[in-house]
Amino acid sequence: MGNRQMASMTDTDEDVVVADGEQAGLRLGPLPNLVGYVMRRAQLLIFDDFIKTMASIDLRPASYSVMAVIDANPGSTQSAVSAALGLQRTNLVAIIDQLEERGLARRAPAKADKRSYALTLTAKGKRLLGEANELVAQHEQRMRAPLQPHEAEQLMSLLHRLNAGIGR
Repeated sequence: MGNRQMASMTDTDEDVVVADGEQAGLRLGPLPNLVGYVMRRAQLLIFDDFIKTMASIDLRPASYSVMAVIDANPGSTQSAVSAALGLQRTNLVAIIDQLEERGLARRAPAKADKRSYALTLTAKGKRLLGEANELVAQHEQRMRAPLQPHEAEQLMSLLHRLNAGIGR
C-alpha cells in the first residue's frame, strides 16, 4: 500500500490513528467501525490501482464495466445496461458517446423498440476488452494478495450479500 495505509486498530476506537502521510497521528473516532467508511477507503485504494492499471489502454472503471456488460449481452438497450450497472442514463449516454468516438462500441435502433438503442462492441472494442480483461486479472490478483484464497471468496460472498440486503 506504500504511503497510503489504512488505519490500524488498537484497544479502543479513540486509539485508532491514521498512518496516511500528512495526517499521521489523527484519531479517527468511530470511523474504523463504520462499514461505509471502511468500504470507501478500500474502494479508493482499489480504484486508484485500477485506474493506474488501465492507463495504458485509457479505460476508466465505468467504461470497462459498460464494455463488459455489453460484451456479455450484445444488443442490450441503454436502459438495460444502465439498470444493470446502477448508472444514471445520462451518465451511460456520455460513456457510450466516448466509446463510440473511440470506435469501441456502436448503438443502433433496437429491433423491438425503435425509440431505444441496442448496444454492441465493435471488433476493435472486443480486442481492447480482451486486453483490459488481462489487465483486470492482474489488478484482481494484487487486490486479493493480502487475503488467503478462502478469505477472498468469503469477502466476495459477504459483499454480494451486503449489496443484496441493502438494495431491498
